[in-house]
Amino acid sequence: MISRSIALAAAALLISIVSARADDGALIGRWYAALLVADRTELSNLLADDVRIKLDDLGVVQTKQEFIASIDEWKGAVAGAEIRHRIEKTEGGVTTVIACYDFPKNDMLMQETFAITDNRITASSQAAIAENCDGY
Repeated sequence: MISRSIALAAAALLISIVSARADDGALIGRWYAALLVADRTELSNLLADDVRIKLDDLGVVQTKQEFIASIDEWKGAVAGAEIRHRIEKTEGGVTTVIACYDFPKNDMLMQETFAITDNRITASSQAAIAENCDGY
């Protein structure tokens, strides 16, 4: 009887972990969809108030307010672009994504990480891994 209870508890835990990962994947999908159209409202809703967004290549760490303030500039850059992404792994509460930013005049392959708590991005980082998306 005890082993059956343990098995049921383990199954419930596994289901909750799988469900959380699926939710994280959906949230990340929403992130890239909003980023592609520079949707300030959706991006703001996806970010925790105390989020830190680290742009490794630029040596910059942005707050939520700084990131949202930069969206107008991003909107011009992303016009006519395509963003493709795939989740590489989820480990220790951090999801690693490979993303191809395919702009009209160039493309770039990025590695991006997302820490997600309570359906909000609490930390993110991005770093270029190639100057084109050939390896995507």
